[in-house]
Amino acid sequence: MKKTTTASNAALEFLQPLFIVPEKTKARYSFADLPIKISFNQSNVVVYGIPIDITTSFGKGTARGPEAIRLTSARQIETYMLDEKLEIYEKIKIYDLGDLKIPKKVEEIREECKKKENRYQSSNITYTLSFLDRTIPKITSMLYEAKKLPVMIGGEHTASYYQMKALSPEKPIIIHFDAHRDMKPKYEGTRLCHTTPFYHIINEGHIPGRNIIQIGIRQTDRQENNIAEKNGVITFDAWDIHHRIDNLLVYLRRITPNKKIYISFDIDVYDLSYVPCTGTPEPFGLNPFEVLKIIKSIDTSAELIGLDIVEVALRNNDYREGTLATQTLFRILSQDYVK
Repeated sequence: MKKTTTASNAALEFLQPLFIVPEKTKARYSFADLPIKISFNQSNVVVYGIPIDITTSFGKGTARGPEAIRLTSARQIETYMLDEKLEIYEKIKIYDLGDLKIPKKVEEIREECKKKENRYQSSNITYTLSFLDRTIPKITSMLYEAKKLPVMIGGEHTASYYQMKALSPEKPIIIHFDAHRDMKPKYEGTRLCHTTPFYHIINEGHIPGRNIIQIGIRQTDRQENNIAEKNGVITFDAWDIHHRIDNLLVYLRRITPNKKIYISFDIDVYDLSYVPCTGTPEPFGLNPFEVLKIIKSIDTSAELIGLDIVEVALRNNDYREGTLATQTLFRILSQDYVK
């Protein structure tokens, strides 16, 4: 116990200066605004925001993802889950670190991109990704060492790469919900971006393809498909799920007992009718009841060691996407594989 407390104190001392406290973020609330305040030391789940939109290639808005999730979770959504018959704070102890402080230069780059309606120059992307590479793995490792479940709210999918990389020594099974494979080696001249993280997590030897389960895929190119097949990635595409969801549910029940798992959840796994703000919505997607069945099929003896929910966006005061992201987080965090 003493060792855990020491690690927790060291983590908080390192982490606090890196973050804008939740009440000073654009949302002005902590995640779920829980009635019982939990200290960092008391927590077993730590939420933190990565408000970035640096490499997205179509619709913008993911920088406001943490804002959308915090605001809906605090102001719109009840913490009591009717289907689970429990208060989320009675199940887990959540602490919200706030949003990662994005260096001023990166903010200026983002504003410049908006004005020019242009993609970032590769040097600017390199600068930003270098900052994330220095920061996110350290955050993740310190949280995990302090016995906290790191929960990243984003933000574009690029950031997930750094958290997965940090946890890869634990050899987790990656359960990846997405409309897209995100397995391009490079996209429009950029090596690491929102369309490439799963290629690099495999290619660099962090996670073998056979340990990645991709769920809800319905948009890819031939090269990505070949990469996935060559590396043994397990795929349950959207048509599989719509017509034969039991195959996936049985598979997850069989493969996850006593395993460490990581969930990377891209909000666009949901059908485009549910996600009006995300940058690359796709038809033929999953519905919330299908996602709930999948989440519940993971064996209770598994241990969730990391979680991200990404590509959430906010535009025109449309909070439907933030609401769905929050409800998805609640359903994942209420499961027994969150220890």
